Amino acid sequence: MVPRYARPEMTAIWSPETRFAIWFEIEAHATEALAELGVVPKSAAKALWDWWATKPAIDVAAIDAIEAVTKHDVIAFLTWVAEQVGEEARFMHQGMTSSDVLDTCLAVQLARAADILIADLDTLLGVLKRRAYEHKLTPTIGRSHGIHAEPVTFGLKLAEAYAEFKRNKERLLAARADIATCAISGAVGTFANIDPRVEAHVAAKLGLSVEPVSTQVIPRDRHAMFFATLGVVASSIERLATEVRHLQRTEVLEAEEYFSPGQKGSSAMPHKRNPVLTENLTGLARMVRSATIPAMENVALWHERDISHSSVERYIGPDATITLDFALARLTGVMDKLLVYPARMQKNLDRMGGLVHSQRVLLALTQAGVSREDSYRLVQRNAMKVWESDGQLSLLELLKADAEVTAALSEAELEDKFDLGYHFKQVDTIFGRVFA
Repeated sequence: MVPRYARPEMTAIWSPETRFAIWFEIEAHATEALAELGVVPKSAAKALWDWWATKPAIDVAAIDAIEAVTKHDVIAFLTWVAEQVGEEARFMHQGMTSSDVLDTCLAVQLARAADILIADLDTLLGVLKRRAYEHKLTPTIGRSHGIHAEPVTFGLKLAEAYAEFKRNKERLLAARADIATCAISGAVGTFANIDPRVEAHVAAKLGLSVEPVSTQVIPRDRHAMFFATLGVVASSIERLATEVRHLQRTEVLEAEEYFSPGQKGSSAMPHKRNPVLTENLTGLARMVRSATIPAMENVALWHERDISHSSVERYIGPDATITLDFALARLTGVMDKLLVYPARMQKNLDRMGGLVHSQRVLLALTQAGVSREDSYRLVQRNAMKVWESDGQLSLLELLKADAEVTAALSEAELEDKFDLGYHFKQVDTIFGRVFA
């Protein structure tokens, strides 16, 4: 985790204090269930919760010192708690194995992280919707292969981003449900030394579902899907960031990141206004996606348990969620303050002498009885003259001067095919689909 790209609420989920607090709750809830089943004294559960009610400070350094000797993190934690609670603490961890604590804790952390990310997406969606309606009918050029194609609106670009992030929210909701499972099944997952009702009790208390069948660990296909989903969200962030970066190029300059008072773009060139935030988002997206492959490689563990996944998850759990949280917040800020230049969009639309209307002329010629092959030839030969003139010639005027074209279409009919508004007649339909 890099502090530069971290926000406090998400970072707190991954702190040692939070981790140990969750461990305690798992152990205390399990002891509580065991007490109800008559396996351990009810005084044991009471002693644990009475101590916890005092809001004790978790001494991370002391636990780490014990682990330095035991070489086992869960044992170190249990030893420290026993020192605080006293004799009754011996009933903790009855029939449990370390993975019961570790995996259930990770499920809680990932579910909490998902809740923050889902809230981040809601905020971003609100901004995208507002800006989409703001520019619902702002004409701009659509590009395919980076080349002028046909007119669109800037609102449609934003509506497309909204729809994509709405799908991402649905994916993340599903991934959260999939990851939020509890396993308190003991060594190799057979419940030989602990009743399944203990697992159900802990799951209910922590807001998790019961893992239907665990080995000694929760199956890692769940985690693979979770991190893959984060990777997809990151890719969507990069897609929108890349769009902004392209639109901010000097030759285009249809939109740009907000440039605050006092901001500097370059240490050498005072005129510079660079897309630094969206470039940063592109890099952060790469880092989030880097978690997906190791998460998938974690699926194949040996038999009922090994710990090859453990070190990986200590990295990717905090790093991927903290980075994605920061990236979503940054993207929301970029889109909220994005500077949009409709006049420049119109100028770019007009840049190539009306070439963007070529398809309408092609279709009109075919409807007037000209074969498609001849229609394409007639339009293209005039379009290439405009292209080679760098937009100095007018496609409409060239078509009007082409006898083969005017033999099929009148000047008035040709002029009608250069109506910009024609391209936007279905914008309301698209918006209705996206924002319904």
